[in-house]
Amino acid sequence: MRKNLLAAAAIAALLSTSALAQNSNTQNATATGDWQASKLIHLNVYNSQNEKIGDIKELMFNKSGQIDQVAIGVGGFLGMGEHDVAVKFGDLKWVDQPVASTTSTQTRPATTGMTNTTTTTASAPRAADKRTYPDHAVLDATKDQLKAMPQFDYNK
Repeated sequence: MRKNLLAAAAIAALLSTSALAQNSNTQNATATGDWQASKLIHLNVYNSQNEKIGDIKELMFNKSGQIDQVAIGVGGFLGMGEHDVAVKFGDLKWVDQPVASTTSTQTRPATTGMTNTTTTTASAPRAADKRTYPDHAVLDATKDQLKAMPQFDYNK
């Protein structure tokens, strides 16, 4: 019985030492400046006129482990009729701030009938949070240019 208690105490001491060492290592291992690849999937892609042109469907790595191409889903509605195209990862510009949105409102003055007014509002900038992914990507292309590109073949 005494042998079992000593063995249990020794095992508990070893386990607690390795747990302490593991905690100190994980606290020091930070990913400052790194992005989570899983957070880039479904990220919106805009053109330089702040028009949404698609969203990221897949990240394609080369054999060296670097992202070579990005598959972007263009067009369609709720995934139906969507066209996936591949662009070079380096062609995308990554932006941390939200896209300025344009909203259209209708006003009805008392004497002149209905008029349309357009108001441009910028989304509030994010606080300096510690996110591990950008807000969106920007690609210098139009939706029509992307639709004209060949369908991306995931099997090649």
